[in-house]
Amino acid sequence: MDSIIETQRQAHEEIERYEIVLYSLLARTQPVHETKLQTEHKAAQVLSRLSTRVTALKAQYEDEDARKAEMDALTSPAQPSDLSEFYARLVKIQDHYNKYPDVAAGGFDLELAALLEEGNQDGVDEEEYEEEDPIGLLFSGEEAYGKYVDLYASHTAYNNLKNIAKRLSYLQYLDVLLAAQVGKLHTELARETLRTKEYETYIHILHDYLLSFMKKTQPLIDVDSKLQEQDSEFQKKWEAGEFSEDWDNHLPAKRTDDAAENKNIWCSACQKGYSKQTVYDAHLNSKRHVKAVAKQATSIQPPKNPNGAPSNHSVNGVTSQSGSWNAARWTYLASFLLAELASTVSDTKSNVERRFSLTAREREQELLERSKPVAPPANNAENGGGEEEEEEERIYNPLKLPLGWDGKPIPYWLYKLHGLGVEYKCEICSDHVYMGRKNFERHFQVCNIQTEPRHAFGMRALGLPNTKHFHEITRIEDALALAEKLKQEGRREIFEQETTEELEDDEGNVYNRKMYEDLKKQGLI
Repeated sequence: MDSIIETQRQAHEEIERYEIVLYSLLARTQPVHETKLQTEHKAAQVLSRLSTRVTALKAQYEDEDARKAEMDALTSPAQPSDLSEFYARLVKIQDHYNKYPDVAAGGFDLELAALLEEGNQDGVDEEEYEEEDPIGLLFSGEEAYGKYVDLYASHTAYNNLKNIAKRLSYLQYLDVLLAAQVGKLHTELARETLRTKEYETYIHILHDYLLSFMKKTQPLIDVDSKLQEQDSEFQKKWEAGEFSEDWDNHLPAKRTDDAAENKNIWCSACQKGYSKQTVYDAHLNSKRHVKAVAKQATSIQPPKNPNGAPSNHSVNGVTSQSGSWNAARWTYLASFLLAELASTVSDTKSNVERRFSLTAREREQELLERSKPVAPPANNAENGGGEEEEEEERIYNPLKLPLGWDGKPIPYWLYKLHGLGVEYKCEICSDHVYMGRKNFERHFQVCNIQTEPRHAFGMRALGLPNTKHFHEITRIEDALALAEKLKQEGRREIFEQETTEELEDDEGNVYNRKMYEDLKKQGLI
């Protein structure tokens, strides 16, 4: 189809329909993080295609010659009744649709339907849905579908830097990143560390990861435009000498004049300046200078004086002017990205602290639950609100832990500390099972008759008192045997008390209590 007018008309139609699809996508309610991110990526695809159509349409409108040739071909002033051009164009249209039958069958409609299609519909296998989810493949398991950042590689590279005062744990490393401001990142490192090649590599990797993560989690934001603005801001600050304290920044003209007055002598091989001619002459015979000269002779582009264009040359792992500029630039841009992702980094820290309190079994269970695909809610107006409430009320408790005061499962370490996984069965309580030693001991107490009446009721049914003698007794046979034994011990105590207690009469004779009472009844005393 060579008609530029028809091409423009079709472009206008597609742009309008893309706008309708974009509105439909963004107007959806997204209660789940995964479906929200999937919708944003689809919206980003629509925006990209819409932008392509607009750019092509603008180019066609600016092509005046093609439009004029088209109008001249349609309006033939010499032969107004000549329909040869019309039939020629009709044949081209028929050939076009015969060659591309998908266009006649509604190929563009199928494309829009695929964009509007929701995730896992009813009847679709979960494994097939997982394979059809390209967004989930963009993130690692540690990132949890874009909820958290995975900075373990950057943390390892940070601890491997030279001349760092202290190696940080992962949580401490996240605190350092959270405390960073735009343009102020890793202020705790010494200047010698910032100027090393290892730091330049580390900060470049950190910047690239943060940039890719932000593009994956925020597809509707033009991150490249923001970075270009920050890059321009960095250039202005670098030229103004605002980074001279930490980096080998280009100093203002005043300092350059001072250096000229001091007549500094620059050694291009050693990348070092000397204030006196005698010091410069003395270092020419040193081993370090000889090695630097040999290395400079083998290089294709020898380094230049810092007063001219900066070079990428480095000596003994220390970056030159260009290396410092690159490291300062990556640091500035990385600090900007960290400020944009501050909430995500904070959530990552909270998640790491939470995972530290979990056992290996709980972590495996959590990974299994996370690996399951999340099906979006059905488009049903009647059940929409109920499903959202059910999603909010659902509590993740795979280990069946007891609930705490806040309605959430208690920590697993507290569960193990109180022994709540140990079962105690009491036959007197109709074979009721008590979880944990503390609950088992508490159900014997007399003071808890109002709150724990089960055991007291069982003891009353057996005709036994719920005293301390029967604590730790759970079998009915043992309780009855203990009661009989206590009765026998009670009779024996009474007999022993009667036989062992001694009484004295008026004449000074001593009798036991039973003999004394018998003699007194007989009137002999």
